[in-house]
Amino acid sequence: MTLIQPLLHAIGTGALRVVDLTNRLQASTPALRLPEPFANLIDFSLETVSAYDEPGPFWKHANIHTGEHIGTHLDAPVHWISGRDGHDVSEIPPARLIGPAAVLDCTAEAAADADFLLDIPHIEAWEAEHGPFEPGTWLLVRSGWGAFSDSQEAFLNADETGSHTPGFTAECAAWLAGRPEISGVGVETVGIDAGRGGELDPPFPVHYHLLGADKYGITSLQNLALLPATGAAIVVAPLPIVGGTGSPARVFALVEAGTE
Repeated sequence: MTLIQPLLHAIGTGALRVVDLTNRLQASTPALRLPEPFANLIDFSLETVSAYDEPGPFWKHANIHTGEHIGTHLDAPVHWISGRDGHDVSEIPPARLIGPAAVLDCTAEAAADADFLLDIPHIEAWEAEHGPFEPGTWLLVRSGWGAFSDSQEAFLNADETGSHTPGFTAECAAWLAGRPEISGVGVETVGIDAGRGGELDPPFPVHYHLLGADKYGITSLQNLALLPATGAAIVVAPLPIVGGTGSPARVFALVEAGTE
């Protein structure tokens, strides 16, 4: 028996569940809004080319219009100045996009303080309870923010001082970037940095440190509550855009039945 056969059998029988961690991509999908003078990406939209009519009597198809960093998406190293000489999204080794999922739950902290920042002791406490990260781990932060993913206003949680969403301290970002067993981080929020991440040193430290260290980020994740703290696998599937700084992605988790 090959290694693949028991995996496929487990999926086919339901012993291994496939959990979709992806927010649906449509015109109303919440997206980042940068203040002036910075430029924003276009939102996602569909342009119908034909729909069983004269331009295409037997088929329906459309053009898609979207920015790279819209909805559930992956950030490649070249997205940030610190990773400008690194991989574009088409060059990321496929094996780095599949790995163990370590799920850290900070929903209570984020509910009490929308600007909550994970720090090194939070990660150390998680490892003390669940064991050290395995090679190729994706650290997934469950903040409860996925509940707001159908509302631009609630998802960005912005006021006159800026956006208020949880994230990481600058010290924690640098520390994670130095952990060789970590492939990347995933969050339920609109970006891998906190809403007030531009006020940290360096600005947007998760982008700066992780992407500069050839690690990756995924945002706008869903259904992290269906994953156990350890034992699940994650599969990140972006479009292999040549020269792309990122891409909307379909993200799955493989979870053993009864372990959530």
